[in-house]
Amino acid sequence: MTMVFDRAGSAEAVARAAAVRQSRIDAEAARMAAVLARAAAPEECGPAIIPAPARGVCYAEHQVTMVPNGVDARGMEKWAAAATGYGHRAAVRKGDVFDRIRARSRKGSRGDLLTPGQIAQARRYRDLVEHLAAGSYKLSQLDRASGSSERDFMDARLAVSREVDEMRRRVGSDAMLSVRRMRPDARGSRVTIMDIRIVDLICLGDADPSEVLRKHGWQPDGHRRKAVMVALGRALNRMIGYRD
Repeated sequence: MTMVFDRAGSAEAVARAAAVRQSRIDAEAARMAAVLARAAAPEECGPAIIPAPARGVCYAEHQVTMVPNGVDARGMEKWAAAATGYGHRAAVRKGDVFDRIRARSRKGSRGDLLTPGQIAQARRYRDLVEHLAAGSYKLSQLDRASGSSERDFMDARLAVSREVDEMRRRVGSDAMLSVRRMRPDARGSRVTIMDIRIVDLICLGDADPSEVLRKHGWQPDGHRRKAVMVALGRALNRMIGYRD
């Protein structure tokens, strides 16, 4: 029996395989381009900061200072905000839970759930705790510019530790009032969520309100997520120094 080579069919099969292969290559190239685009620093930060996918989404942190800007009609000196930093570029900052919370709240037209002052305090608390957890390395960076000694390092560590302790003392050990006011049958669980626990999970653990609720056995919903954010805002106000 004579076998006839199907040249046309073979060419079609090869073409289909090549098309599938090219489709996979294009899909992977698009995926990698999307990863690099998400990891790219904002343009105002300058071209020297290369995309770093492991860094995650980052944001521009604008550095400004007040400079003289002539005089007004009464002869009083006027001031204006001016960009600072190398080449007047913005600094780059890694995105965190507060950026995600702010983006979701603005998308839902609810406005910001936390004030800029509350967010700044939360980030300062996180940074100080990270400095302490990093031990001698990060704290030594604080002292290097001033020609630090061993005593200077210990003084800096003690000062940071005291500031963190004072922040936690101001928050207190109470349970969040906005949750305690909910009826027992509406809670879904009797596990108490302490204010300091909310602060630590969100500020240090980068957890969102839904994760906080789940970790304590609560079923997340809009009302409970709002209660967590209200409790966080009040705790941060106390951390700043305000009274409820």
